[in-house]
Amino acid sequence: MVNFVSRARILRVALAALALVPVALSGALAQNAATPSYKLIVNASNPVSSLSRDEASRLFLKKVTMWRNAKPVLIVDQKTSSPVRETFTKEIHGRQVSSVTSYWQQMIFSGRAVPPAEKSSDADVAAFVAANEAAIGYVAVEAELPTGVKVVAVTR
Repeated sequence: MVNFVSRARILRVALAALALVPVALSGALAQNAATPSYKLIVNASNPVSSLSRDEASRLFLKKVTMWRNAKPVLIVDQKTSSPVRETFTKEIHGRQVSSVTSYWQQMIFSGRAVPPAEKSSDADVAAFVAANEAAIGYVAVEAELPTGVKVVAVTR
């Protein structure tokens, strides 16, 4: 009888512990979702210090082509196979990279726009943004930034 009661008690404790796993995981996921794994960057002379996710998406899809100060936006993207591009595309556009690629194919075919320039590394993106006053791009969160570049906060 004692053995059966001990096993039942152990089983209840184990089940209670398992019930807490989703709560712990959801907290960890929420914390990761709040911390982006990319940095949105602009030239240091750009007066913009924050953009909403929607504003950033509209800029990168060339639905908005001018900065608030009426200067034309110069966008630079990471190569399509880049992990940071995959993350950026999911978090900013709410899409897969292949979906955004299809969007650009439609824009090219219709003659409405061409996709942004693509660079093959964080360093290349940061150098492009530093060299172009109206540029905007993104790099991995751990990327080193040169002088002439600043991070823009992304708000929900």
